[in-house]
Amino acid sequence: MPLDPDARADGIALALSGGGFRAVLFHVGVLWRLNELGVLGRLARLSSVSGGSIASGLLAVRWPRLAFEGDGHSPRFETEVVAPLRDFCARNIDVASVLSGAFNPFRSAGEAVAEEYRQRLGLDASLQSLPDTPRFVFNATNYATGVSFRFSKPYAGDYRIGLIPKPRFDVATAVACSSAFPPVLAPIALDVRPEDFTRVDGADLYDQVDYRRRLILADGGVYDNLGLETVWGRHAMVLVSDAGKPFDIDPGIGTMAPRQVLRAMDIGLNQALALRKRMLIAAYARGEAQGAFWAIDTDIADYPATEVPRLPVDPARVADLAAIRTRLDRFKEQEQCELINWGYAVSDAAVRSRTPQAVFRPQAPAWPYPRHALS
Repeated sequence: MPLDPDARADGIALALSGGGFRAVLFHVGVLWRLNELGVLGRLARLSSVSGGSIASGLLAVRWPRLAFEGDGHSPRFETEVVAPLRDFCARNIDVASVLSGAFNPFRSAGEAVAEEYRQRLGLDASLQSLPDTPRFVFNATNYATGVSFRFSKPYAGDYRIGLIPKPRFDVATAVACSSAFPPVLAPIALDVRPEDFTRVDGADLYDQVDYRRRLILADGGVYDNLGLETVWGRHAMVLVSDAGKPFDIDPGIGTMAPRQVLRAMDIGLNQALALRKRMLIAAYARGEAQGAFWAIDTDIADYPATEVPRLPVDPARVADLAAIRTRLDRFKEQEQCELINWGYAVSDAAVRSRTPQAVFRPQAPAWPYPRHALS
């Protein structure tokens, strides 16, 4: 649907895409720079998918500890957010969870991942413990209804079956559903009570009670890997960070049936993603929304950032980072530092070039990890 300039509220919305641990680390760099610029502490809404939800989930539960200053900057960001996420991304989560699910008939691989989030990131906090502002929204996909299922403090649900007001799920459950990549970690089944749902406009499946007994959920990227729909038209400024896998152009693509099926799925997902990107960029161009979009394969030269020079980046290094795996497995020191540096550099250039009015705390950029500079 188009952005409605008359319906947008004041404030800044940020969307963090999926993309496994690669996305977590890239978005850590993004959040790092937004914190320095005084943007992070003034966000009105943060929508996330999959790997983006891992970063957002920790940010949400640690938000009270960040003690933002008057200029929107937290001096505790590196301790409270960067360090625990880097430690988490140095572990093999997906393989361990799959094996756990395979040998435990009472717990799926996705549920094992949720337990990892509880034990290692402290995401056992209830959604009701999260701050009112910013609004954290974790996006999953409802396999039964084919649309986005959202978890947040005020509600959980989708527009076809209705909403659960003030849901009691913990953050780990929300993040696990958002990051349950099929078929390995998905689906996650949640047993719920039909009477907990309230009808909303457009809930065409509300009267079919089975949709409100058991939720079959998977990675939010199956429906919207940008997490864009949740911020679409809601706020005056929309920032979008995309760490998803760029579409693989392959002249030697196989023609065997399994390869064809996978390729057809990739094309369908890529088309949906491309349409969302084009609509967003067109809305920026028409002046219907303020904002900036950047991706893991962005050419940083597209963002002049003229007042203060952007960080120098070698395009060959960017190409390597854009090709890194999107699994939840161990990322080495160099991979972590370079992904964080790249998220920092490209978001800095994009925000200062496209939305300089968002910068509340001007500060020249500097590599978070100088030993792993991308120049």
